[in-house]
Amino acid sequence: MTEIDGKIVDALARVSQAFRVLLRNEGKLNALSPIQIQILIFLLFQFGESSKVTALARHFDLTKATVSDSVKSLAQKCLIEKYVDAADVRSYMIVLTGRGRELALKSAGFAWAIEKPLDILSPMQKEIMFTGLLQLIRQLHLAGIISIQQMCFTCCHYDHLGSGHYCKLLKSGLADKELKLDCADHHLSL
Repeated sequence: MTEIDGKIVDALARVSQAFRVLLRNEGKLNALSPIQIQILIFLLFQFGESSKVTALARHFDLTKATVSDSVKSLAQKCLIEKYVDAADVRSYMIVLTGRGRELALKSAGFAWAIEKPLDILSPMQKEIMFTGLLQLIRQLHLAGIISIQQMCFTCCHYDHLGSGHYCKLLKSGLADKELKLDCADHHLSL
């Protein structure tokens, strides 16, 4: 590891620490755990198969038992509802209640304190940082450190053309800033 590599890892650790502090503080405001806040925010944007316990556990790299406990608590607080899957009665989809949606929308801005400092970066610096982080996440996934990521680089629809990116599903080239970190149309590349 070079000196700059060590500095990058240290910088990422500090950003991660800030994220955890903000998430913990948001949880305290609403008498929820950090993972419960994350589940509510996730459910704002995901539905169907993505809103099942197994998918949540995979997304957050947690055990199904841990996610089930959080879901049970959220249901007791009337923030979510469970709907049994007609195709598999042992499985259920999780949907936000009106109160849960309201809280999730309010809580979704918890990371604003991290986003705001990005204003000092130029659009080009932001794109370079974003694509570098996507590459880092991809490598962490390939090394088995983190679970499947629904990002362009791990998708069967993604193609790298010369110095650009191409989505076969959209039949379109993608600029760096158009790459997705969490795509609903993602299909794992084999």
